[in-house]
Amino acid sequence: MFIERETEIELVEGCVGNHRKAQKQLYYKYCNAMFTVAYRILKNEDDANDALQDAFIQIFKDIKSFRGEATIGAWIKTIVIRSALKKFKKNIFYEEIDDRIINTADSDSQINALSGEYIEKMIMSLSKGYRTVFLLIEVEGYTHKEVAEMLNISEGTSKSQLFYAKKHLRTLLKHLEY
Repeated sequence: MFIERETEIELVEGCVGNHRKAQKQLYYKYCNAMFTVAYRILKNEDDANDALQDAFIQIFKDIKSFRGEATIGAWIKTIVIRSALKKFKKNIFYEEIDDRIINTADSDSQINALSGEYIEKMIMSLSKGYRTVFLLIEVEGYTHKEVAEMLNISEGTSKSQLFYAKKHLRTLLKHLEY
């Protein structure tokens, strides 16, 4: 649902004033979309919920610093991504994906195989390092430099992770060909 700029500003002002109703409205407006962002990075509902909770605590703490240069949604998304990455970095070492091909093809026809759900499963089958870099660059639109800074890796590692993620996804797609 589209929020008019004035309504967005009023909502932010309400949150700055620590009005619970405004905070609740802001949370419910963005919680589902932001949970999806966190879940794509973490691939675990509990971790995604934890990251989302941590992010909204940070959002309400820092909302007075929101300058309105972007939409409130974009600002929130940045905080959620950073929260998810912080949780992600606690538990991950960049791992190499083994060369086995994960057979995720359903018994349904190949016509149904490229549904959004199937593509999501393919992306989620990537190793944590590959998946995170792929999502940040290809889905969220960050640059290799930004991803490198967020994950505390080199730009070369970011490029390598993306290359191998795409290579793995291409291999999975080839298995769908007739």
